[in-house]
Amino acid sequence: MVNASLQKNSSVRLSIESLSSDGAGVAHVGGMAVFVPFTAPGDVVDAKIVKVCKTHAFAIVQKVETPGPGRAEPSCPVFGKCGGCALAHLSYDEELVQKHRFVADAMRRIGGLSCEILPILPSPCVQGYRNKAQYPLCRDSDGHIRAGFYAPRSHRVVPCESCALQPPLFAAILRTVCRLLEQAGASVYDEASRRGLVRHIYLRHAVRTDRVMVCLVCTKARLGFEQAFCAALTAAHPQVRSVILNVNPAATNVILGRQCRTLWGEDTLADTLCGVPVRLSPLSFYQVNTLGAEQLYGEAARMAQLDSGDTLLDLYCGAGTIGLSMAAACRQLVGAEIVPEAVENARANATRMGAGNARFLCADAAEAAQQLLAEGLRPDVVVLDPPRKGCDEATLSTVASMGPRRVVMVSCNAATAARDAAWLAAHGYAPEGVRPVDMFPRTKHVETVVLLSKLNTKQHIEVELNLDELDLTSAESKATYDEIKAYVLEKHGLKVSSLYIS
Repeated sequence: MVNASLQKNSSVRLSIESLSSDGAGVAHVGGMAVFVPFTAPGDVVDAKIVKVCKTHAFAIVQKVETPGPGRAEPSCPVFGKCGGCALAHLSYDEELVQKHRFVADAMRRIGGLSCEILPILPSPCVQGYRNKAQYPLCRDSDGHIRAGFYAPRSHRVVPCESCALQPPLFAAILRTVCRLLEQAGASVYDEASRRGLVRHIYLRHAVRTDRVMVCLVCTKARLGFEQAFCAALTAAHPQVRSVILNVNPAATNVILGRQCRTLWGEDTLADTLCGVPVRLSPLSFYQVNTLGAEQLYGEAARMAQLDSGDTLLDLYCGAGTIGLSMAAACRQLVGAEIVPEAVENARANATRMGAGNARFLCADAAEAAQQLLAEGLRPDVVVLDPPRKGCDEATLSTVASMGPRRVVMVSCNAATAARDAAWLAAHGYAPEGVRPVDMFPRTKHVETVVLLSKLNTKQHIEVELNLDELDLTSAESKATYDEIKAYVLEKHGLKVSSLYIS
């Protein structure tokens, strides 16, 4: 039922209690949750109600009356206007606290799991960490070409040529590119009319080699100003080693088309990640935080605990970086990825680093796992690095059928990671530890690494508990993990290594 005290456009004073997983502050009015973006826990704010639903409402801040202890002053002039930094109004310490809680809440509420949530690993860099940026274009009131980012939930471009999350050299290159396009008389693509030439400017930075790729995403395969543009750009910025034209004439929200043509320099950008030499095309997937990715993959390797005789299966392997970073520690690496270009990159990366024990399949994760199972492959360790939607049940079922000793899940979505870990927990794999890793400072996103180990059926049994028998005091869940462990040990003589609540 709609709370009668909450009406659209009404003003209300709110005390922010916590953050939701999308970074919005949460308050309550008469038992109804009110979500308020750009607020911090402990804030007392005057807010305006902008939408009222049956079970919750949304509001915007009009004034912060009392700031919470974790609030900080955002330094970006377009904070709140572009769709990027949802948490730049928090101190970084507070951001880490909240991201750790996002992961812990997902594991408990969505997964029903009770296992150790390890301390979050901070990003090595809080600013300037992104090695990739894609900028839509617009024209300002004076007719000049400007680059920026989309406003939240829209395709309206907010001009911003200098973003604190990008390396400083991106801003300088971006200004030069916009000026040269303007001098060449290039038109800017308009989504409404579907007319215009240049849709996006796409920059990639190889951190280890300090080289930059500049990619123009255009609606045509030929530009009349190619030579002059490349000569002027590379003269102004020696770090630019590659200028690429990506062709995307489709009426779509997808940024990149499938066709690329090198206008100047190298076809790919060389870099190194976790000791793996990689070559990046505009279409290659690559973690946007290079130093953070090395930390993330290092945690995955620590959890994998590979032995020299092991077979490692890397599903959703992309360009193979995770698996190849562990190839020297195992006997055999098998990777699977559905994107053909990524598989080609993975094979080339393996060749460059001399990983003769690696092979890669081009197939959907579930199909690849089923094919390998039919071949008799029994991996000792499986690494899963799925997209945000997580793993499908066919993939999880086949992985469980393979019976690996450990499953290490690397996920950019704690909710789907919790769901998939719960499925594996119900099919013989005990979650032993969860490590949040901050790869995307100032944004709402957080990576999660989950370790699941195969239960030894000779040492583990399922015990059905009547929780009413227990003398428990936890107000939130009726039973705490430690109390249940103590109860099972006393009653059944068994040690509980993990707990799955159905």
